[in-house]
Order: sequence, then structure tokens, then C-alpha cells
Amino acid sequence: MSDPTPTATEQSALELTTPDLIIGDDGLARPVWASSDDVLRDYYDTEWGMPVRDEHGMFERLSLEAFQSGLSWATILRKRPAFRAAFDDFNPDFVAEYDERDVERLLGDAAIVRNRAKIMATIGNARATVQLRDKGGLSKFVWSFQPAVTPAPRSAEEVPSRSAESVALARALRNEGFSFVGPTTMYALMEAVGMIDTHLVGSHRRGSSGVWPE
Repeated sequence: MSDPTPTATEQSALELTTPDLIIGDDGLARPVWASSDDVLRDYYDTEWGMPVRDEHGMFERLSLEAFQSGLSWATILRKRPAFRAAFDDFNPDFVAEYDERDVERLLGDAAIVRNRAKIMATIGNARATVQLRDKGGLSKFVWSFQPAVTPAPRSAEEVPSRSAESVALARALRNEGFSFVGPTTMYALMEAVGMIDTHLVGSHRRGSSGVWPE
């Protein structure tokens, strides 16, 4: 079987025809957003788009996507260790028991995003996550909205920001008591947990999840 990794010559040609991909020092093609920042590059190379199928992982991703609203993802990633420390490693059972004292503690924590609405949403979403176990759990619920096909964008402009499935998922989660789960935020979640593959065609990460093999 031939090696599917593009050669340096193929990568260079790809860069010329796909300006939204950058060839790194390691010879691998990445989108512009994952090329200039070490934190984003590591996240892109090791985590973004890989399948998340456990409750804990899904709850953390959902929570971080909500906190990211209106901010850069790089900011959230840099604060991720502090978020984990502040929210008991995003254990839904622990967060579901938070009270007003915890809210005040979190509002006083300069290492995280101090937004009352987002903090309250995270606590409420933890409670909704616990309740959702009666219906198979958060991860199974979210993955039930996986589309039949995935996008195959060749440029940043071709990457959607929402879909019929993300709209339906947002509506269904709100019906289960979740908040800060709009269609655009849920599309970002679907990308992050591997439900869709929006790695640009030509990126060294496209097809890496195994969910959508090339």
C-alpha cells in the first residue's frame, strides 16, 4: 500500500493552489489558524476532530465551546488547565452540585472567563447532563445527530458555520435543559469531537479520526 502522506513536492504544489493551507517546518500542511500558534498547532495535530464518545469528555468540550462564544479559541485553550481546576475537572456530578458560593468563587477566579451567564450555564448543563443519563447519556445523545456525510472543504470559505444537524442538536439540547448551545456553537462542537471532518482537503489531518476515512 502506498504512503498516503503527500510528498514535499506535492505539499508545495498544494500550498500554491490552496492558500488556506500552510506548509510547516515539518513539511505538513495545516490551515492558517493552526499554523502560527504552538498551542493551536498542538491542539490541531493531536486533538481537534478526534472522536469523543464519553460523557466526561463531551461535557468538557460542550462547556469550553460555550465559554469560547465571543472569544478566541486560543484564549480558551490557554485557560483550559485553570478551567479544569476551577470546575472539578468538568465532572458533571460535582459541577451539578455547585451553589451560589461556587458561583462567587468562579466569578473571583481571574484564571478563567468570569462571565456569570456562562458559569450558570455550565452548572445548569451539568445538571442536565446527569438527567440525560436516563436517555443514554450526553455523548450518545449528541452523536445521534451525526450527519450522513461530512463536508470536504478546500478553503476556509467552504467550511460551514452551521448545518441542519447542528440546528436540530441545539434545539434538542435546549429541550433537555441545556443553554449556550446555539447552532453555531454546536457545529463547532461537532467539528471538535469528530462528528464531522472539516479539515481542509490536503491537510495532513484530514481523515485522521477514522470516522470519515478518505
